[in-house]
Amino acid sequence: MALVNVASREIHCKIVYYGPGFGGKTTNVAAVHSLAPAEARGELVSIATETERTLFFDFLPLDLGSVEGFRVRLQIYTVPGQPMYERTRVAVLTGVDGLVFVADSGRARFRDNLTSMHELTRVLEALGRPIPETPLVIQYNKRDLPDAVPIPVLEARLNPRGVAHVEAIASQGDGVLATLREIGRLVVNRL
Repeated sequence: MALVNVASREIHCKIVYYGPGFGGKTTNVAAVHSLAPAEARGELVSIATETERTLFFDFLPLDLGSVEGFRVRLQIYTVPGQPMYERTRVAVLTGVDGLVFVADSGRARFRDNLTSMHELTRVLEALGRPIPETPLVIQYNKRDLPDAVPIPVLEARLNPRGVAHVEAIASQGDGVLATLREIGRLVVNRL
């Protein structure tokens, strides 16, 4: 749930980037950090292993400006995608206001995407926050891969509710800000 501080006229919203390992969650947040104006972004904190995989989470504070007289600040997190870190993902999802599901478009990662989406749905249910009640944007990342699964196939399997989706190549910054704008819009509208 968003934290509203009436005295300081600030709203803090938690956005979580979720998806399978090596899907591009950290790449997205690093790209947001590099593309956002310096005065709007905080320090990017990343706890990774020697092999550059997210160990606990990545964190980036971002100031969206004012809405209805309140300063809106996003607290952007990623989760580690490896199966052994499910408890960490549950902890990071607690209190989430909006989700970006980062799907890896590579054909070999199709099952990993499905498994991750199923887990996300299950965990949100357990937290009392069913996925239909949570602002969600699906990002189809790595669209530049030669074996990228066609968008209609990804949509049919990962997006039966028809939520907003964005095509991206996060490593090049393509689609990164469009994804963030869309989830930001959904979260602010829900407030």
